[in-house]
Amino acid sequence: MAKKSMVARDAKRVKTAARFAAKRAALKAVIADRGADPEQLDEALRALQSLPRDASPTRQQRRCRVSGRPHAVYRKFGLGRNKLREAVMRGDVPGVVKASW
Repeated sequence: MAKKSMVARDAKRVKTAARFAAKRAALKAVIADRGADPEQLDEALRALQSLPRDASPTRQQRRCRVSGRPHAVYRKFGLGRNKLREAVMRGDVPGVVKASW
């Protein structure tokens, strides 16, 4: 089980990224616009850099929904490899069978 503080930190990052998503998108659009004035571009870059670091969605960590494990998490199931294996062996995941050849 992951530390509860780490799981809480990631939850906080998700909320922060959602709160600043519209503002980040607007600033990114100004930066990507080739016809923008250099002053507008500089102001948009400065504003983007002044946003909190956790407002960036790339700082979010994908975690297992059951154990909170940050590594080896399957996107399709939202579970870590250990918990996914346990669920498959119990038969909780439909359509997944043990491989043998």
